[in-house]
Formats: sequence, structure tokens, C-alpha cells
Amino acid sequence: MAPQTPQRSGGPGQAEAPLDTRSMVDGFVAVTRTSELAPGAMKWAVVDRERVLVANVGGTFYAIQDVCGHRHETLSKGTLWGYVIECPLHFACFDVRTGKLISGPASADVPTYEVRVEGDTVYVKR
Repeated sequence: MAPQTPQRSGGPGQAEAPLDTRSMVDGFVAVTRTSELAPGAMKWAVVDRERVLVANVGGTFYAIQDVCGHRHETLSKGTLWGYVIECPLHFACFDVRTGKLISGPASADVPTYEVRVEGDTVYVKR
């Protein structure tokens, strides 16, 4: 796999058409369109009043809580290097697939969320 250029995140993007944010029967909520999040990119969304970071790594979507437990900085302001998200404040690193702490001053993992893709819509489970 070729090295990826690190990507910085933006806030929720503006969709061409409104995203259907109605929750699915089994607790999933629409958070973005696949076409709005290129491989190597990330963005944050709100699910049940919590910020969730959604990342596209090689065409697979992952979701973790958008906060570093060390100083409560938003991870979406950080840098995504492949599967690793780096906190912008003190450079703690987490695996977006598992939420596991890889390195840095944080002392705990970051919670992850189940993700489902249907058509062009990315859903995150509450």
C-alpha cells in the first residue's frame, strides 16, 4: 500500500442534497455520504449529542469518539496517517479501527462506533 498524505479534517461538509438523518430501525444514524469523504479524509458529525469522528481509510469507513481523553481536544482537528489519528494538542495517537491508544500522553483508548454503508450513505450506530 502506498504511503498516504496526512489529511486535516474540516467540520461537517455541505451536501449537494440534504442528507437523510432519520435514524434507521436498528439504531444507525446517517452521518455523511461516501462521495463527501475521500479515502484518507475525515470529518466530524453529531450522533446523539456526541461528536463522532468518521474516517475513510482506503475505502473503509470507521468511527470513533471525537475527543482525546488526555486534555479533551477534538481529534478531528488532528492528522490522519493511514489508520492512525494524531491528536493536535500533545500528539497522542489512536488506531481508528479499534480506538486503541498507540502512543502519547493519553492513558485510555477512545470509544469506537459500528459503521454501516448503504448506497452512498454512511451510518453510525448510536
